[in-house]
Amino acid sequence: MKKRIGVLLSGRGSNFEALADSIAAGRISNAEIALVLSNREAAVGIERAKARGLVTKVIPSKGLEREVYDRQVVAALNEAKVDLICLAGYMRLLSPYFVAAFPQKILNIHPSLLPSFPGLEAQKQALDYGVKFAGCTVHFVDENLDAGPIILQSIVPVEDADTEETLSARILKEEHKIYTEAVKIVLEGNFNISGRRVVRS
Repeated sequence: MKKRIGVLLSGRGSNFEALADSIAAGRISNAEIALVLSNREAAVGIERAKARGLVTKVIPSKGLEREVYDRQVVAALNEAKVDLICLAGYMRLLSPYFVAAFPQKILNIHPSLLPSFPGLEAQKQALDYGVKFAGCTVHFVDENLDAGPIILQSIVPVEDADTEETLSARILKEEHKIYTEAVKIVLEGNFNISGRRVVRS
């Protein structure tokens, strides 16, 4: 039986496409994307998923309280029988109800070396702070913002001439690499969580 992945996105879905490419190329073995879901009808990622022949669903979130909305999303993911959920530019904070429904089965990728620079515009935050190294983080999701146990990180040196756009582009390349690796680790069960530490077994 292939492991079934649900992808949640709000925008262009480049990390979704990287995961889909990795599955197609066998870098993530014995897995398939069972559902691509968005809270925005205009999300480019949904059109890209349709072009790949994948099952898609849009559940508009506008005007709905967080848990009311999340109950609809959880129902859709359960209906798709997903084994793992990957957030790929999903611009919503998950409710405790959502997190409790899928313990240690929700992953997110964030364009900073957490716990530094959580939230929006992480690359701009890094540049404004003057750090010499930025990067990206794959972590388990809890009900707090960009706060769950860290699975993998990748470091990207900050160059003197960097703009938000140039730094973001270099970080994105690393995001695509480590998200694939983190999904493999979790699907294969090759880890233990000790406190906040994710230890590969």
